[in-house]
Amino acid sequence: MSIPISLMAHLVAGYPTDELAKAAAQGLAEGGVSYFEVQLPFSDPSADGPAIQSACAQVLSRGYTVSEGFAFIAYLRQMFPQIPVYAMTYGNLAYRRGIVRFAEDAAEIGIAGLIIPDLPFDHDEGLRQACTQVGIDAVPVAAPSMSQQRITLLGNHGYPYVYASLRAGITGTETEIDNRTLLFLDSIRGSSRLFGGFGIRNASQVGLLAPYVHAVVAGSVFVDLIGAHAGEGVAGVRQAVREKARELTGM
Repeated sequence: MSIPISLMAHLVAGYPTDELAKAAAQGLAEGGVSYFEVQLPFSDPSADGPAIQSACAQVLSRGYTVSEGFAFIAYLRQMFPQIPVYAMTYGNLAYRRGIVRFAEDAAEIGIAGLIIPDLPFDHDEGLRQACTQVGIDAVPVAAPSMSQQRITLLGNHGYPYVYASLRAGITGTETEIDNRTLLFLDSIRGSSRLFGGFGIRNASQVGLLAPYVHAVVAGSVFVDLIGAHAGEGVAGVRQAVREKARELTGM
């Protein structure tokens, strides 16, 4: 019996335009994704590869703000209420607004949780407490470079969800799913449900990961498609991401 595929699709808010970002979301919804991960553009990312860095830079060149990113997410929640949205960004944006206010604003528009890779679970500037107070998830990031002692410590914190980075470094290039990858996932899942991503580009990778994670995360592959088909307008972007999402979800 095949394993049901749950896919989290990564979008950069406002990329390449508001209209095309909304078209991409429509295509992903039609392609059967289970979650949206929406990145609030950031100028100096520590985990993003060239595709997402370039997308963020292009959006920020328009003077794009966190409030505009939240407005985009609010649109997704209105149009696709069946698809939970996790917002991803970096610590400076949340800290500048204020961690508590950032979590409150996220909850107000229906965000399910926050993924902030550079706020580690044991030094998160109060992120988890703020999220708990407003009823959303703080999702810590685990990487294969973590020691077993630290992985055990993370497991003892009892997070409902953990984002498992499938390799150290930055996103973008294709990740080889091997036995070490699967052993790493086994070591961290415990009682947490895992979102597993970094370098996911094809259905073969998704099939290997599906038994080990709650949802497979695909990001740069969609950002690349959106950029490549932007010249074709709304219809071209929507179709391109829909077809890829269907490939990855097995629809």
